[in-house]
Amino acid sequence: MPRPFRFGVTLLTLDSGPAWREKCRRAEGLGYDVLLVPDHLGWPAPFPALVAAAEATERPRVGTFVLNAGFWNPALLAREVATTDALTGGRLELGLGTGYVKAEHDGAGLAFGTPGQRVDHLAHLVEELDRLLGDPEHLPESPQQPRPPLLIGGSGPRLLRLAARHAEITAFTGCRQAPGKPAGTLELLPAEQVAAGVAAYQEHAADRAEPAELNVLVQQVLVTDDRRATAREFAARGVGVDADQALEVPTLLIGTPAQMADQLREHRERYGFSYVTVLDTFLDAFAPVIAELAGS
Repeated sequence: MPRPFRFGVTLLTLDSGPAWREKCRRAEGLGYDVLLVPDHLGWPAPFPALVAAAEATERPRVGTFVLNAGFWNPALLAREVATTDALTGGRLELGLGTGYVKAEHDGAGLAFGTPGQRVDHLAHLVEELDRLLGDPEHLPESPQQPRPPLLIGGSGPRLLRLAARHAEITAFTGCRQAPGKPAGTLELLPAEQVAAGVAAYQEHAADRAEPAELNVLVQQVLVTDDRRATAREFAARGVGVDADQALEVPTLLIGTPAQMADQLREHRERYGFSYVTVLDTFLDAFAPVIAELAGS
């Protein structure tokens, strides 16, 4: 049987405390299963935002999507994770990634390093978190033992091996740095490249006792009665895929809610993506798709 769908929304903006809580409650009412916060300078701080999200809601889990490993020291992060897990009633999911925006490291006065060094740091962080949070004498204690579920996001070979060894959830970005554009400018990967990344991960994960949950971040939810015309318009923006590819990539949803639901069923069958995340820009646009897939 295929793994049941879960739906997350990444919350990007903080206008005020009441507005944040209301947005979280609305997401819960629309059927989202996980409320997520990223880790970028100039955006909400993840852990206090997640505590507020959990206090405002009852059912959804909360998570980081994803923490920039370069911002964090293992001991200090273990304290944040355990505290947040306790304050949210054991609803925390911990998402980690290497970070990809050099300007943010510069702004924080932190070394950016090479890609290899960033993966090294992430691997060290994961191993230390497992050690620290798995220690029965660690204080504060995390309600979820030995630690909250771990999500690792990315696409490189070493990162996929790390995720296969340690993560309960593996997130596939489906994006890459756009050639010739400013650092941090992303473009979409064609479907066959996403499939190749999933296949490489599955090879590394072949010996796992329990299969991981696979996540994809949908970059755009484009509601339309004319899928091909909308795909042509989107591809004309220079996003790394042509119109035909835009109709196939798992990082785009194009069509009516029923057509989008069919796309997600196909993506679950082809890639294994059962955990689907959207940006809060599409909070309302994606809600009818959740309704279409209820219970599946």
